[in-house]
Amino acid sequence: MTNLTCSIETWPLATAFTISRGAKTEAKVVVATLRDGDNIGRGECVPYARYGETLDGVVSTIEKLLPEIERGLSRTDLQLVLPPGAARNALDCAFWDLEAKQSGKRVSDLVGVTPTTLTTAFSLSLDTPDKMRAAAAEAASRPLLKIKLGGDGDEERIAAIREVAPDTKLIVDANEGWTPTNLEKNASTMASYNVALIEQPLPAGDDEVLRFFESPVPLCADESCHGIASLAPLVGLYDTVNIKLDKTGGLTEALATARAARDIGFDIMVGCMVGTSLGMAPAMLVAQPKDLVDLDGPLLLKKDREPGIIFNGSKMHPVSRDVWG
Repeated sequence: MTNLTCSIETWPLATAFTISRGAKTEAKVVVATLRDGDNIGRGECVPYARYGETLDGVVSTIEKLLPEIERGLSRTDLQLVLPPGAARNALDCAFWDLEAKQSGKRVSDLVGVTPTTLTTAFSLSLDTPDKMRAAAAEAASRPLLKIKLGGDGDEERIAAIREVAPDTKLIVDANEGWTPTNLEKNASTMASYNVALIEQPLPAGDDEVLRFFESPVPLCADESCHGIASLAPLVGLYDTVNIKLDKTGGLTEALATARAARDIGFDIMVGCMVGTSLGMAPAMLVAQPKDLVDLDGPLLLKKDREPGIIFNGSKMHPVSRDVWG
């Protein structure tokens, strides 16, 4: 009989991290653990207040499924029992990990994916231009920087960063912090500084504005993109979609969403919330070498889970079974 336990963990960040919606100094994650004899499967999620999720709420949702899991609830059943979101992500990834341990295979074998070394973006927190310039100077050797922006002062921020990282590939993430009024000016500014991608410039509710906007920089949907069902309305609005397991509700839906998005013609970014290597490892199986990867959560922590993903600068190496899967 499979048993389920759930816990909340706190992981301090190396420095405070700020986006347009607020700042944090620690990552709080929920870990779901499934046990079947000597086999143990784990999955990590990060509840997201933007979608009305809380730590206690996610734990409660997971724990309520204990009777069904003891009666044989499967990963396939889970997709129908829970909606996309953090709770389903933790359980879905725990199921995958457990299935791998039970079969003696890796999750990559089960899903038919060959793990590869990936290059992740490294995120710079929203701050004053001077502080962002200093942060960019420290990170300028990394091949891809993701810059958190928020509206007023964004031109000064990106100018300061370009002073110390003139040749680095930059993507910017407004986290819904721009408005239809300043969209054209801000996008034009980003183009003038050779920004490669603008992520979620407007609140998700304002997406239709983009249908009539010829952006000088490709656009990526994040808060507007969840699972497969969210893709069709984004056609004609965005060039890229950001697939995060906490939004899709786990690896199962993330893989299906990535396949569908590629078939539609979207480029892919595989992203994350700020969490440990346990949360990043499943997401690594969604990304292909040509995709944008933004799985730097462990790099933002004061200390990552051990064992964890091996990083060499921005390069992420395929994980061992001891990490996940």
